[in-house]
Amino acid sequence: MSARPPAGAETASRSVARPPVAPAGPRAVPSPAGRRRLAWLFVLGWAAQVALRVWLGSGQTIPVATPDESGYLFAARVLTGGPDADMSYGTVYRGGYPLLLLPAVWLGDGPVAVYRAALVVNALISAAMLPLGYLLLRRLRVRPRWSYVFAHVTALLPCVLFYSEFVLTDAILPVVFTGWLLLAHAWLTAPPRRLGQRASRRAALCGAGASLLVAYAATCHTRGVILLAVHAALIVAAPVLRWRSWRNASAAGLVLAAAAGAGTLLNRSLLPHMYPSGDNDLGGNLVQRLTTPDGWGWTLSLGTGQVWYQSVATGGVAAVGLVALAWVAVRPPPMPPGSPGRTRALALALLAVVAGIAFATSAALPVEYRIGNYVYGRYLACVTPVLFIAGVAVLARAPRRTLLPAAASAAAVTVAAACVVQWYAGDLLGRYTYTPYDFPETAFLTWDWTSFRLWRATLAGLLLLGLSVAVVRLRRHGPLLLAGLLAAVAVAMCATAIDRIAQPMVRAQTAHTDLRDRVDLRAQRSIAFDWNIWWTIRLSQFYWAWWSDGTVFDSRWTPPPQDVDMIVLAWPKDVPATASWPKGAPPGWRVADSRRTIEGDWVAWTR
Repeated sequence: MSARPPAGAETASRSVARPPVAPAGPRAVPSPAGRRRLAWLFVLGWAAQVALRVWLGSGQTIPVATPDESGYLFAARVLTGGPDADMSYGTVYRGGYPLLLLPAVWLGDGPVAVYRAALVVNALISAAMLPLGYLLLRRLRVRPRWSYVFAHVTALLPCVLFYSEFVLTDAILPVVFTGWLLLAHAWLTAPPRRLGQRASRRAALCGAGASLLVAYAATCHTRGVILLAVHAALIVAAPVLRWRSWRNASAAGLVLAAAAGAGTLLNRSLLPHMYPSGDNDLGGNLVQRLTTPDGWGWTLSLGTGQVWYQSVATGGVAAVGLVALAWVAVRPPPMPPGSPGRTRALALALLAVVAGIAFATSAALPVEYRIGNYVYGRYLACVTPVLFIAGVAVLARAPRRTLLPAAASAAAVTVAAACVVQWYAGDLLGRYTYTPYDFPETAFLTWDWTSFRLWRATLAGLLLLGLSVAVVRLRRHGPLLLAGLLAAVAVAMCATAIDRIAQPMVRAQTAHTDLRDRVDLRAQRSIAFDWNIWWTIRLSQFYWAWWSDGTVFDSRWTPPPQDVDMIVLAWPKDVPATASWPKGAPPGWRVADSRRTIEGDWVAWTR
């Protein structure tokens, strides 16, 4: 199958609209030798992607994306029957992703070993973006050789590669969302039952598989709840519009309900072990934001900032994919009877997922006085690979008369989103806290890891988009040059982010919290932490004390508990460590370690 249709075979509208969800059409059946060669390509490519991830994460030894990483690690520990960790009044971390970390907890003999094993689990799953990206590109009618090359590029994007270096749901959600799209497309477009029992069984399996992935995503993170709602709408629409039989759709719906119910029970089982005093009520934030004019201003502006980030972070390619999706939703391309509606439905589903995640997460987000409130990349990172692949398909297949308008539309969307961010955030972009971890891509584009530069990042992203359009139009090796350009930028972003963001955070957090040389933490079966210690330090010490049951108390109102093995207290200024115990330490307690750090001062007491 050629990368481009014959001259004159498509109109301008069809060229832009076709890529996002067009079926692949008939394919040539490869020979047995060709199948073996393709299988080896994927095995070796997947192994290379895994090896790259393990190598990049070799220096990661402690959770630095706190409290998220800590929450998932502690949840995995609880699921294996390990000790509790009091994270009351914090965000609730769900149990779906920690289920994948159970082998790491079982095999690791300490916190660092568990953490590194968890990163290996991430690598094995995250590298699956290679075959999934290939399948999606083939559905978009990109040539097999270029599909394989651009699937590698997709797997190297920071939204896929960089976040796999941390114990976060972001390491697996891009794979889950892409897998759902492939299964949902196969389910909706499968031949009707009258064409054969085999096709009917295949459709039923695809529907059930898509439902399982959706339920698992919802068990992992609230972003998955948006996907669950969208998938449920597709299940309802499919029989109503006669795309699938009522029996087929009902089976998919039952699988979705059963799996989502099981996930809900799992998540509820974690609450008393990790949130005995309650959580931070993000649902209350959501209701308040969606019922007040100021809340709507916050929600729409911050959601637009997330869209801006995905465009700039991918050099405008994701914005091209977003524009193509919108065009398909408005004007689906001519196809065989029944196909246009399904194509439109999938495009609308993807747009609903993007909008739902961007605006729902913005509405629930508390005011944290950081720049990442207004421009953030992690929440939409789960769908960015799909948008990127759709953009690549447009760049690789559209003729010049439609490619240039598509790129210009993407640039206009990016600039408009930047204007919204500037209008709403204004000088707060220079006054609020800059957290380097929030900006792995834009920091590279602006070559600035200490401050956020909205318009410099916007210009860099648009220049990269213009360069991509220029190189892909070259007569010889255009797609190869495009793949090389995008891969080089993605790898450079990830390498600099590990070197300038992740590793300094690991060194600093270890220096601020690691007391293994001073205290035998295996012997401390229970530890109490003063609420007045800065939360990043408190959670890191929960992590080092991997074998211990952790509780929290407020030393301002509550005396330190006497029924634990170790107590970590906040250390007031201008007093010795031995005077940190309110009203004096009782007999038998001594200072085991103390540290003054830029994040807070603490003293560890043991019996």
